[in-house]
Amino acid sequence: MFVTNSALTNKSRQLLCSMFAIASVLYFSAHAQAQEGIAAITAPSADVALSFIKPGRISKVRVKEGDLVKANQTLLQQDDAVEQAQLSLIREQSKDTTQIESRKASLEQKKVYLNKLTWAAQRGSATEMEVQEAKLEVRIAEYSLRTAEFEHEQNKRKYDEAKIHVDNMVLKSPISGRIEKVEVEAGESIDGLASAVRVVRTNPLWIDVHVPFEEGRSLNLNQSAEVIFPGMEQEPVEGKIIFVSTVADAASSTLRARIEVENKENRPVGEHVTVLFGNSENISNVE
Repeated sequence: MFVTNSALTNKSRQLLCSMFAIASVLYFSAHAQAQEGIAAITAPSADVALSFIKPGRISKVRVKEGDLVKANQTLLQQDDAVEQAQLSLIREQSKDTTQIESRKASLEQKKVYLNKLTWAAQRGSATEMEVQEAKLEVRIAEYSLRTAEFEHEQNKRKYDEAKIHVDNMVLKSPISGRIEKVEVEAGESIDGLASAVRVVRTNPLWIDVHVPFEEGRSLNLNQSAEVIFPGMEQEPVEGKIIFVSTVADAASSTLRARIEVENKENRPVGEHVTVLFGNSENISNVE
């Protein structure tokens, strides 16, 4: 069976026309939805699950769920009685300079003795071997002093290490926010790295929006965006773009943009909202 070039041309034209028609429908549909904005979901600007580095028994729980906390505020504390005792011992060792002072005195004594032998040898009252032995004693005393100074520095480092270990037994909040979940109670033992408390920051809120690729390329950092919350259709809240992805999602041909918006009313996160971009008329919902 043979197909003429004319037949192939007609079929190609029909296929191109069909593709153009579909593209046109999608294009105008997208523009028709432009005013509706992009559906998205709010998220906290920080969500931190905190845990202790090592296992231990919880001695104090200083917060409860729902509490507002500040950065560096103490939340939980492990029983550190043994560690505090060890820290006190190491601290005293790190301050002790007795060995250093003792070996300094020994070195000075041996230097004086060497000077006397050298003076005596110059007058024939001491042998060269005695002088050499005295010089060796001075060298040994110098090495002994260096060893004492090194051990003293090591004790100071051991104290710093022990202090860090004790500090890690106190769990502090890295952010200002609200206690979302407390996983432990006073007297309870907890494994190392097990989640103990969760802190979230909901002011400001973050909203990740998946924008069609071509429109997403026109977005800029600090560009304004309007966020419409449920029940506030007539009063959108102004936010700004703080991040635009440099890697597109190939499956949906979209770029991810992150909007930051103030949450003065302390609305809970996870709400379905609508985002509108002021200078991006072609942006619409992406399924």
